[in-house]
Parts: sequence; C-alpha cells; structure tokens
Amino acid sequence: MVNLQKIQPLNREYLQDLGFTWHTDSDESDYVADSLVCLSEAEVEAYYEATNTLYDMFVEAGEYVIENNLFHEIGIPFNLVDLIKESWESDVHWHLYGRFDLAGGVDGKPIKLLEFNADTPTALFETAIIQWAMLKQNNLEEERQFNAVYEALVENFQRLITLEEDVSQFEERYEGWKFLFTSIRGNEEEENTVRLLQHIATEAGFETEFAYIDDVAFDGNEGIFYEDEPYELWFKLIPWEDIALEEADLAMLLTQIIQNQKAIIFNPAYTLLFQSKGMLKILWELYPNHPLLLESSFEPLEGQKQVQKPIFGREGANVTILNEDASVDIEEAGEYGSHKMLYQAYTQLPTDAEGNSYQAGVFYAYEACGLGFRKGGKILNNMSKFVGHIVL
Repeated sequence: MVNLQKIQPLNREYLQDLGFTWHTDSDESDYVADSLVCLSEAEVEAYYEATNTLYDMFVEAGEYVIENNLFHEIGIPFNLVDLIKESWESDVHWHLYGRFDLAGGVDGKPIKLLEFNADTPTALFETAIIQWAMLKQNNLEEERQFNAVYEALVENFQRLITLEEDVSQFEERYEGWKFLFTSIRGNEEEENTVRLLQHIATEAGFETEFAYIDDVAFDGNEGIFYEDEPYELWFKLIPWEDIALEEADLAMLLTQIIQNQKAIIFNPAYTLLFQSKGMLKILWELYPNHPLLLESSFEPLEGQKQVQKPIFGREGANVTILNEDASVDIEEAGEYGSHKMLYQAYTQLPTDAEGNSYQAGVFYAYEACGLGFRKGGKILNNMSKFVGHIVL
C-alpha cells in the first residue's frame, strides 16, 4: 500500500501565478493531487541507483542498435538514421534530460522499467517546481524531497560547453553561443515547459530566445534562424518521430545542418533510439532476466499477463492489458495504433487504499535528479494526476 500524507492543495490562482496553467483537467478536477507519497531515504536511494544503472544500459543498447543496423526493427524512420548516427558519434550532441517511468519502488515492491521518455519528456514543470511548492506552501521542510531537477539542468546546460562533469570552467569556455527555444503554437503546457527550460538556460549563462516553430527558418547549408539571427543551439519540444513522419523536408534539412556543423539540436536525434519502446526488447535480449527489466518482445508473451503498447505513443494511448489467456483486461483508445506493437510482461503498480495506481517518474540530467508520481487507473492516461512526494 502506498503511504500518503494529506496536504492543503495549491489553489489555482497560485498555480496560475507560477505559470502553471494546465492545473485543471477537462472534467474540472484538479490535476495536482492534495497528497504526497511518503518515502524512506532507502527508497529514494534505490530510485536514484536504478535510474543511473538503466541509463548506462540504454547507452549500451543504443551502441548495439547502431552497430547491428537494427533501426528498422525498433521502428526508427529511415530518414532519421543518418542524423541519429551523426549525433551519436560526436560528444557535442549532449543529452539534456529525460524521464524514466518506473513501476514499484514503494512498499517493498521491486523497481521495474516501464519505458524511457528520452526525447520530449513532460511533467518537468510539475516535478521541478510544483512539488517543491507543495512542501513550501504547507510549511514542510523543502529539502525533504528527491528533487534537484532545476539545479541539475543548470549544470547540464553548462556541460553543453564544457563537455565534462566539472562545470567550474564554464565561463572561461563560453563564447556567447545563442540558444533558441521552440514549441508549437497553441499548446500552453508545452510552451510553458519550453519557457521554463529557457529560463534555466538563461540562468546557466546562455543568451536565449523563444520562438514558435512556424517562425523559425532552416537552411541546410547555413543553419537555424529566427528573425534573420542565426542560432547555434536549438531546443525543440517536438518529437523526432513526428518530424520524420510529418515533416520530411525538415528532417532532411536538420540532417544537413548537423552534417555541416551549423547547429546542435536538443534533445539530440539519438534520443529517439531511447524513446522507442522497441528498445525494451533490445534491453531484454542484452540483459535477460535483469532485476530492473520486464520481459519484452515484438510477439505476444505466451501464457502470461502482459501489456501491449505502441513503440511510439503518449499518455497511455492505444495501450492494452492482456490476461494470461490473451483476453483483454482493459484498453485505451488513441491515435498511435498504426505503430508497431511491443509486448511487455505485466507488473502491478503500487496502489493506495482507494485502489488508485502510482507510477514513479525519475528525471535524468547527467544523473538521476528528481522524482515525481502519477496517479490513475491500471493504465495511466491524460486524466492521471500528478502527486508529489516527501522523504520521511
């Protein structure tokens, strides 16, 4: 059973003032829960160690995919393969941040990897800012939380220049590169997440600008431009697979820009390898029966409860839980049904007294740096709630 501590909820006006505008779901319920998951120091340490171990495993698996040309097997669009290889081979293409979704970790249940949101992870604002405010506004000790996401991102932005763990030499090497932050027009959640990252990059010492994607110009030979100004660094909260499948011309231009060393893109193209749930099958082949992994295959797992999910998808869309006899336990509709399907052994998420399921999300920025939870049904969807935590 998940151990919870009730708190006074953050009111909507306060959240609005913070820039957190997606505080209310479509049914008028609060998106941010009025409770905290209570954790021990040992449980937090286990999340930290598991996430760091998993990232190293993903790097090994990424190398394996590239060396053995397994791009098609895990669903990577052909028009991104050269760009992925190019970004993988050069150290300047730094992975800024990602989020691991994990089952277990509380109430004695083992931690298991569900997937890695490596390219365009959401819940950054919630994890870095909102759950810290939950402690502060309830007069709880703010340090009683595994939440160094903001500080970790400041340092990781600086590593884009130093390319080293130690960022103390950042100012000496900084040459005034300009950083452009971009989101699509009309999505407030994504825009404010991008603006938070822009704010963090500014604090890290970069000269930054924000623009909507339709206002940005791309030239394969010259680079990335906004209002006729060139930008050497570009952050986009636009999934690589969407660029490949829906904006083929842009995918070609970005490949040329990287090959001509005119700009560096974040997150880099190789994070699409990590983002593909096809990597869960690769991981299981490379690390069979690893305690952090669940058996995963592109074929149904015979005689066991399992989860069928598209290799690219979001917020539980097109996810189905299948019983041992292959009958449907529960399923979610969605727009990702045309993607290749992965089958992953089922593991029950920790639950509270009311039967709600809890899934841990651990952010990674050079190392594991912050934890938050989502609460919902057996399949977490876009109506799931964000739950903060406290370390007792």
